[in-house]
Amino acid sequence: MTIPINYDKYKVLSKEQIDFFLENGFVKIPGGMKTEWADKWTSDVFIRLGYDPNDKATWAANEKVNMPFHRRESAAEIAPKAWEAICELLGGEEKISPTCKQWSDSIIANFGSEYWATHDIAPKELDNWHVDGDFFRHFLDSPEQALLVIPLFADILPRGGGTYIAPDGIPKVAKYLLDHPEGTYPQSYEDGFPFKSLIPSCENFVEVTGKKGDVFLLHPLMLHSASKNHLRIPRFITNPPVSILKPFNFNRENPDDFSLVEVKTLRALGVDKLDFKPTRPYERVTPRRLLVQNKMLDLELERLKKYHEQTGTPIESLHLLGQITRADMVPKAIPGIDSQLAKPVPVA
Repeated sequence: MTIPINYDKYKVLSKEQIDFFLENGFVKIPGGMKTEWADKWTSDVFIRLGYDPNDKATWAANEKVNMPFHRRESAAEIAPKAWEAICELLGGEEKISPTCKQWSDSIIANFGSEYWATHDIAPKELDNWHVDGDFFRHFLDSPEQALLVIPLFADILPRGGGTYIAPDGIPKVAKYLLDHPEGTYPQSYEDGFPFKSLIPSCENFVEVTGKKGDVFLLHPLMLHSASKNHLRIPRFITNPPVSILKPFNFNRENPDDFSLVEVKTLRALGVDKLDFKPTRPYERVTPRRLLVQNKMLDLELERLKKYHEQTGTPIESLHLLGQITRADMVPKAIPGIDSQLAKPVPVA
């Protein structure tokens, strides 16, 4: 038996997009984000990093850079089409936590390297495979990362550093979490299950490519990895998390009440209903990336301040304007979810 889908209640996602998501665990929303926001939020990337856009020799040795944020705006304003699709995948905007209704310019840049400009690598051999969510203990019903979102802030061509995803890994991740109701920390911690160990048994790999403004919406259990930017055309994306106010419920009486994300999880497990209950409390984790981003922020603020002094251009950084503090960089607890702050031991 298959959970029936009432296509008529969806006003943004087409039947074809819904079916594709339920089969593959992701959907592309062309033009999901306004391109003017992509231009605005990438206009100072090279200033923030201290790179010369016309001189690759100035681009640091790190191929990929996860930048701290300086600006925030309503996701519904920046990406109305994508936001409406997000709401439909999760069962309505009222299900989404107010903590994640803004997107930021925390750009993830991939500049590539001289080596990878002339060398190839198979997707299965990439070393960055993971499940998103470095800020909580993972359970099958975790509300903290209800979708993985990839907005494209620049055109991404094949071999241009687009994220690789493994759609056939979703059932494997779901099965692990079903069999381990105690959950797991992110794989960067000693008690974290290395989800990347599931990749050798995966065979379906998709490279995320598209036009500036396209937005990819992925099931939260999608294994994915940064790739090599062989073209060395700067690739800019972000990964704004989407949290829901209550954990996923796989045991609803009325099948029409399941969200499309819940339906995909149930299909991945081969069941129409599931009474899942975690055996440990929900836990929050302070992401290790914040240590790096705080150091980066110091340098970025110096460069931005100097740039604005030299050019007389208006300051837009919320940090420089004194409107936010570093505490605002820490992921917020979901209202109504009883979660404690944990301090797992990082992998050396």
